[in-house]
Amino acid sequence: MSDATIKLLLIDDHALFRSGLRSLLQRQDDFEIVGEAADGLEGVKLAAQLKPDVILLDLDMPVMHGKDALAQILSAQPDMAVLMLTVSEDGTDLTECMRTGARGYLLKNINIDFLLDSIRRTVDGDSVLSPEMTTKLVARLRSTDTPTTTAKVDSLTPRERETLIWLARGVSNKHIARALDVAESTVKVHVQNILRKLELSSRVQAAVYAVEHGLDK
Repeated sequence: MSDATIKLLLIDDHALFRSGLRSLLQRQDDFEIVGEAADGLEGVKLAAQLKPDVILLDLDMPVMHGKDALAQILSAQPDMAVLMLTVSEDGTDLTECMRTGARGYLLKNINIDFLLDSIRRTVDGDSVLSPEMTTKLVARLRSTDTPTTTAKVDSLTPRERETLIWLARGVSNKHIARALDVAESTVKVHVQNILRKLELSSRVQAAVYAVEHGLDK
């Protein structure tokens, strides 16, 4: 969807934050703000009416909490891309949102470039996390939710291992390509190989795997 306009719905009870976020996002040629909601219930209604491509959803809101709104939105539209955008660094919040089906969990202290890249990656099917939340996800999902795998880290090529380290830091393919001085298409191939060899299904799972095996440094 990189050449299409990405329709966004903002759900956050802080009017000043929404205003600043809208101003930043509207500067992007490929983004369109199709609606805003000041509470979870209003957000659920607008999600059903507007059917945006991506929803940016806060957690702590009046009328309906963000986690409840997330559950209702995904119950009606299971394939909807919902990005949590919150100040909460709580591991329980993170885990519950990812279990429910959020496409990502971002903290409001991220820089704008990371947010823009995360939105675009989400539309392309990626799962995204603020880098500092990866270790929290590991702590919550260590035994039961993290997929078991018989694959070994040493099955990866040196370049795939480097790519995995960057994935654990929450870095986009574009930035990995710059760091490794290769084409972005090459990075995509590396990521696909990593997921296949480690028997994982998403970048988030790969990041968790890397942290668990001490590859995030």
